[in-house]
Amino acid sequence: MKEGKATQQANKEFTEECEVLIGAVGDALYAIGGKWKLMIIIAIARGNNRFTELQRRVKGISARVLSSELKEMELNGFIVKKVSVGYPVLIEYELTPYSHTLEKVVAALTEWGLQHRQKIKDELSSAGGSPS
Repeated sequence: MKEGKATQQANKEFTEECEVLIGAVGDALYAIGGKWKLMIIIAIARGNNRFTELQRRVKGISARVLSSELKEMELNGFIVKKVSVGYPVLIEYELTPYSHTLEKVVAALTEWGLQHRQKIKDELSSAGGSPS
């Protein structure tokens, strides 16, 4: 069966739109992907500006991974590293104005995460399991 020219054009437009969407999501995930970056941003936004504070607040992150994530976040313009000269040297991380562009992303993920956790708890309790 041959497709009509209009159907072929519609499929092509969908493919181009699909490529744009996939590219945009890929770019976003490259910048904020992984399990740590958004949690680090949330911790900094709540006043945890020093390395040890961040490691304590972001449960499960190793010092090596935190250091790597902070460097990537600095390169992507989400944070700045402030070093004050003196003794002892004080290093703090601050959010840039650009990091505030992630507020809707964090809000949407928070809402979805709460909803998903509740769904899993409901499914476990209805199946006789014990929710965590």
